[in-house]
Amino acid sequence: MSRSVGLNHVIRGDDGTATGVWGAFTLETAFQPIFAFRDGKLQIVAYEGLLRPSRDGVQVAPTTFFNEIAAADRLSVETLTRTLHLLNAAIWLDPDATIFVNFDPSIFTERSVVDNALRDLRLVLHEAGIEPYRVICEVTEQKAASQEVLYAFVEALRANGLRIAIDDYGAAESDITRIRELRPDIVKFDAQWIARLMETGAGFALLTSMVENFAEQGIMTVFEGIEEGWQLDLAERSGASMVQGFVLARPETVVAVASPLPETPPAELAVEPQPQVKPVHSARRADRKFGRRRPS
Repeated sequence: MSRSVGLNHVIRGDDGTATGVWGAFTLETAFQPIFAFRDGKLQIVAYEGLLRPSRDGVQVAPTTFFNEIAAADRLSVETLTRTLHLLNAAIWLDPDATIFVNFDPSIFTERSVVDNALRDLRLVLHEAGIEPYRVICEVTEQKAASQEVLYAFVEALRANGLRIAIDDYGAAESDITRIRELRPDIVKFDAQWIARLMETGAGFALLTSMVENFAEQGIMTVFEGIEEGWQLDLAERSGASMVQGFVLARPETVVAVASPLPETPPAELAVEPQPQVKPVHSARRADRKFGRRRPS
């Protein structure tokens, strides 16, 4: 079996942890848990793989790193980041954990790109020993280079047993048209958009209506960027399937943790029933008013 583009830029540590090298940059994986509400409690149901680049031992923002990547190299770098996340998921996460990884639709310019990306993904999943059903492919908010090619890629992912999410719904190109065309399994709501809607009763009613509408279509929802307790309370009241944000857990770089990350309990994301583990939070939270708390 030929080698993946991403695997060519990976260094494996003695414990199996994968680190990427691209030019002067060192690339590491951070995982951020995603939680679901269960009878007034919160449980981890998945993790998102996030990139943590550094140069000369100093961490830099992911945007800084990507801004220095030549357009011709974007596909290879995107492949490398997914490769890191999947290899590290195999080492650090529970064997049944669901993993979210990003795909930028702007780089899928023609069918040959689709074929190469799918080939690389299959190779990495084989190398990592990860079953496709555990992987959620997030289509990010960038404008597609070709709608036809993007549709073909999403259908190829789905045909290979992977699931589809739309990232940052409410921002840039992640709108209702993309939802209708790609028919995702999951929609992740943009953090800034959620925060604005939660500020008023009318906004919250609209947010709740959208969640209900997606649920009727069999689409699960994730509220991203939840940073305050009152936002978490409203997310639960809205009926959102899942939540993610600093108020719950910050991303953790895999080389910085002393032991594997927590096990993943079952939820709708699990294809087969799995043993439950201790919930992260057990206390039911009181209802909150809309908007931020202000000093009295």
